[in-house]
Amino acid sequence: MSDKSAFLKRAVDEHVIVSIANAAGDITYVNDKFCAISGYDREELLSKNHKIVKSDEHSDAFFVDLWKTISSGRTWHGEIKNTNKTGDNYWVKTTIVSNLNSMGKPHEYIGIRTEITEDKRREAEILNAEAELKFQKHALDEHAIVSIANVAGDITYVNDKFCDISGYEREELLGKNHNIVKSDQHPDAFFTDLWKTISSGLTWRGDIKNISKTGSYYWVKTTIVPTLNSKGKPLRYVGIRTEITEQKRTEEMLERIAYHDLLTDLPNRVSLTDRLNKAIVKCQRSNQSLAVAFMDLDGFKAINDNHGHHVGDELLVEVSKRMKMALREDDTVARIGGDEFIAVMVDLDNIEDSEPILKRLLKTVAEPLTLSDRVIKVSLSIGVTHYPVDGEDAGQLIRQADQAMYVAKQAGKNRYHLFDTAQDNANKVQQQSIGDFHVALGRHEFVLHYQPKVNMRTGEVIGVEALIRWQHPERGLVPPLEFLPAIEGHDISLELGEWVIDTALSQISQWQNMGVNLPISVNISAYQLQQANFAARLSILLAAHPEVTPQNLELEILETTALSDINRVSATMAACNKFGVCFALDDFGTGYSSLTYLRRLPAYLIKIDQSFVRDMLEDTDDLAIIEGVVSLAKAFKRDVIAEGVETIAHGAALLQLGCELAQGYGIARPMPADDIPEWISNWKVDDSWRLQNTIKAS
Repeated sequence: MSDKSAFLKRAVDEHVIVSIANAAGDITYVNDKFCAISGYDREELLSKNHKIVKSDEHSDAFFVDLWKTISSGRTWHGEIKNTNKTGDNYWVKTTIVSNLNSMGKPHEYIGIRTEITEDKRREAEILNAEAELKFQKHALDEHAIVSIANVAGDITYVNDKFCDISGYEREELLGKNHNIVKSDQHPDAFFTDLWKTISSGLTWRGDIKNISKTGSYYWVKTTIVPTLNSKGKPLRYVGIRTEITEQKRTEEMLERIAYHDLLTDLPNRVSLTDRLNKAIVKCQRSNQSLAVAFMDLDGFKAINDNHGHHVGDELLVEVSKRMKMALREDDTVARIGGDEFIAVMVDLDNIEDSEPILKRLLKTVAEPLTLSDRVIKVSLSIGVTHYPVDGEDAGQLIRQADQAMYVAKQAGKNRYHLFDTAQDNANKVQQQSIGDFHVALGRHEFVLHYQPKVNMRTGEVIGVEALIRWQHPERGLVPPLEFLPAIEGHDISLELGEWVIDTALSQISQWQNMGVNLPISVNISAYQLQQANFAARLSILLAAHPEVTPQNLELEILETTALSDINRVSATMAACNKFGVCFALDDFGTGYSSLTYLRRLPAYLIKIDQSFVRDMLEDTDDLAIIEGVVSLAKAFKRDVIAEGVETIAHGAALLQLGCELAQGYGIARPMPADDIPEWISNWKVDDSWRLQNTIKAS
């Protein structure tokens, strides 16, 4: 072998895998690289057929074609998957050259190979990734609203779902900016933040309110993912969305109920308290004052009685508008219930600055109104307190203004009264009243009456609500609204609350002995529920009545008192649930429940407030609210019951709306415990309700 030939052989052996085989395919030469990749020693390979490294990757036809090519003297090129001595597979890019004899026939074959195992692995990964991407794209297109945009925000791809929800044809969208569906519901800062996030290569997630071609709004939960180039810069943006329009409508309705009065659209107590707290913080920073005015309409009850509730509602709406006009732009007025309003006047340099505003309120509201062809006159009694002179926090200021309002009303109405020490003296009188409650408890003057709750569809009596009465030695049977407000927030209310629970448990036991298994629901205030030892105290009361099944006790949370610590309340309720006691949210719809309460409080039942049920047959707004609450109850998997069912027609209307559980004077008035068994034996569903059931069933 010449020096040049030796050099060429060494160069080839250094860089490629080489073998030589005779015409029968038996190996006559292999280089070191062939041995290394195959795992065989040279002695194990020489004189062996190339089948020694054959894998099962290729078909017989593959090798037939190979041999047909090289045996005809032609060169064969291809990729072969072999198997080494240990059983591992490897790929080689192969060229087989036929060496011809003097007669032009092949007498040996030279195989030159380079390993491409890693290349084939990467190729397989790419193919798998492409297949996965195709699958993911199909899955996304089936279930999500998808678009792709370039770095300028111009649309380069949309799927059918994007076209469907936006109302645009694909041709109308391609090449257009996403602004084509941009609504006016988000501030510029919202989109500035969005673009800042995705242009930096980060994923953005959020909810967007868009507008369709026809002008209708729709909400989408959106994820925008940038695809990056080799330098980490965005090439395009992939937007993946799911429609959440109905969810947003439900949330907006709940938030409306939570923070606004549904009749007047004014802020409610919860919203007012939040605004007042913020105003106090602002006063602390600016060294200014604010005034809180508690306002009550004079003679409102007489208007309701003489002209009907619909006129009363119209009056409240008109008075609300007048109050807003009398106040300044940054002031707040809220309706907190019935004919009671609270105004917060801010940015006052001194106490006297509030008086022109108060006089304007009195004058504006006192002007005659024409409602339903009737001229009606009302006036205001206003109690006023100031921060920081009179109080330190929102709750204290509202209580002081409330006290001052009663002084104004007692002084002749249509006037305002500033809080002073005289009101503190009145508080002392209230303390005397609390002493009277202690005496009444000791003399067993309190009694419980029970109002049945029924399933109007089946006729089943599902339980009773315990309602406290005071059997006063001089005043007779006193209803709760005439004495409970006086002890709200006092320790005596806790003692009275436990007495109610204990008495209800005793009554359950007595009825059980008579063969009557009847659950009792008991009203509890937020003040009582938020006591740190509430669950422990309830456990002691249950233990005192081991014969009573805890599931027969239901606790109704009164929403008219705000829950200040939702986490603690939820934990307390969960602890009580473990005993078997269940919870209901009372007076739902009056504006004090929020989406947070429904989501986080483990209450199984929502009670629709009687103020909506009472006027539902004449007031379409009340009817719509009830329908909305029933829908929300179903959405949150809660049972729903209506209170204040006063007529058969009310029950029929509720059944049509899907509310089957009810209580009210149209079913039964509250009665002594001894009357309940007889009432149950005589109770039957009204025929019109049975008819409603038949219609529903058909």
